[in-house]
Amino acid sequence: MSEDRSAGAGPFPRPVEPLAPGFAPPTERRPAFADRPDPADLYAALDLGTNSCRMLIAQPKGNQLHVVDSFSKSVQLGQGLEASGRLGRASMARAVGALKICRKKLDKHRVERMRLVATEACRRATNAAEFIALVKRDTGLALEIIQPEEEARLAVVSCAPLVSTRTEQLLVVDIGGGSTELVWIDLSRVPRPDRPRAIMRLHQGFDHEETIFPRAKVVDWISIPLGVATLKDMYADVADDGARFALMSWYFEEQLAEFSPYVDAADQAREGFQIIGTSGTVTTVAASHLGLRRYDRNKVDGLRMTSDQIDAVISQYLALGPEGRRRDPRIGRDRQTLIMSGAAILQALLRAWPTDRLSVADRGLREGLLYAQMSRDGVLEE
Repeated sequence: MSEDRSAGAGPFPRPVEPLAPGFAPPTERRPAFADRPDPADLYAALDLGTNSCRMLIAQPKGNQLHVVDSFSKSVQLGQGLEASGRLGRASMARAVGALKICRKKLDKHRVERMRLVATEACRRATNAAEFIALVKRDTGLALEIIQPEEEARLAVVSCAPLVSTRTEQLLVVDIGGGSTELVWIDLSRVPRPDRPRAIMRLHQGFDHEETIFPRAKVVDWISIPLGVATLKDMYADVADDGARFALMSWYFEEQLAEFSPYVDAADQAREGFQIIGTSGTVTTVAASHLGLRRYDRNKVDGLRMTSDQIDAVISQYLALGPEGRRRDPRIGRDRQTLIMSGAAILQALLRAWPTDRLSVADRGLREGLLYAQMSRDGVLEE
């Protein structure tokens, strides 16, 4: 279990502390108009994860962002990391090759405002500093290894547009290649129309108090160092497909014990509760549910699924077996070796919090990085 937990973690639910009498809350700080960038400027966000390298280039457009260019490639940076504790030479070479393509796109669009981050694989690898230096030497890109708290926070921010105004208790789940982040947020004190915006403001920090606006209360968050790639590697020696899936799912559920809302899980699947899932696993399950032979983000992003619908798709995956999943066009070649470990994580979460309101998010760390940069620069409308 990761030791990186919110300083505000505690039992569920936690009351919101009232302001002292006569205390005037500070105003939200935004850049002076003269200091703000040109709204036409382009921004970039790059996420180098355990399995994939992804980048978005976008510009602000009202209160949303307009994507100008994108890149995504499976690089399997964390391959063999579970056994050796190090990034392998072949894995680093694949990642550097992908990053060179990203560099060309950044130069083509003349992007100056960017955040380029690496996550769990680089957090865990003993030779991460060597890899970061290699990337700088070969591509000129300066990668920044971010901590689990920031990764969780940015994933939450990216999902703000999908938060229902009826939601009072929100669970955001980000299933990555090397880690899974869960964040539980209490919105009950926030006026309904302001709830999505309250989520967006969390880019300032889970415990950030400096605002005149009603706050979304982060009850607890956790980063579990298990994702689709690392969980798959742990049980690679189990020959039976169904047994491997069951072991992965139950093992992941055991890791939820330190997440305080898990203790009260039986009482929380109620009206006003929403789960948002952001990951390749969740979007692949959604595409399979819809029967899409070619992935369509517009049909998947924002789709709501019940626990029964998700279980039906996972049962189909198990019935297909490894060879059937390999041939299934709904899963795709990049995802077919990882889909069952991701499905095991998803099923464990739905055992704890069964819901008819799981919202599928085709968005994540990259979008969160972009929203945070643009909000900080004051170029997004409220």
